[in-house]
Amino acid sequence: MKNTLENLISKSDLNCFTRPAWHSLDGAHQHLSIGDEHARRYKPDVNLFLATPENTATSLTHAANLIKAGETVFVVQKGPPPVLEGFEMTKSATCVQMVATKAMPDISTDHSILELTDDDAADMLDLALLTEPGPFSIATHKMGKFIGTRINGQLAAMSGQRFRFGNFIELSGVCTHPDFQGQGLGKLFSTLMTKQIQDEGKTPFLHAWKTNIGAIKIYENLGYRIFNEVTASVYVKNA
Repeated sequence: MKNTLENLISKSDLNCFTRPAWHSLDGAHQHLSIGDEHARRYKPDVNLFLATPENTATSLTHAANLIKAGETVFVVQKGPPPVLEGFEMTKSATCVQMVATKAMPDISTDHSILELTDDDAADMLDLALLTEPGPFSIATHKMGKFIGTRINGQLAAMSGQRFRFGNFIELSGVCTHPDFQGQGLGKLFSTLMTKQIQDEGKTPFLHAWKTNIGAIKIYENLGYRIFNEVTASVYVKNA
């Protein structure tokens, strides 16, 4: 059954989506964070996101103090990127936010679907570094459930969960090893994780670069719809 965006996302929900990392860090993922009510970051082995509830001088100063010299951090929020004193901004681009508007059906596959654990962490990191689905660290899988499949022992594809707040969980970490691309594994694992999130009684959403028309089209074909835009920026703290 399809839902309209208005039925899925209220005005209060939309406020959370303007600073998704903050509302995740200050809520469901607080145990994975470092910081306080002024600013939070994920523990470095979990992920690279830094966030504040607002762009006040106090919050931005607290945020800067959470980062060590030479560290890279990602900031995602509505509007222009914040000015972080003592940092170099190395990238800034627009991301679209998309939400699943229809229920995923049960899917049959010949692939063995595995729930990935600490034992798979090194292989997950290797796959993420190879395919760059977004910032990923050795303990990123602690942000939520991750699933994958192995072909001849090689982790061939995976998908998982990242930000979460309210009734929403983000689909993220979708990637396929180059040796196994072109077999529909990306679509399969996007669909499987979308359904798993829905089976938890939550609404799936995701981020995609606005310029990544191919990925956006794939997700639209799965029933996702664009509802908002945010700016994703990458910073490195000066020595």
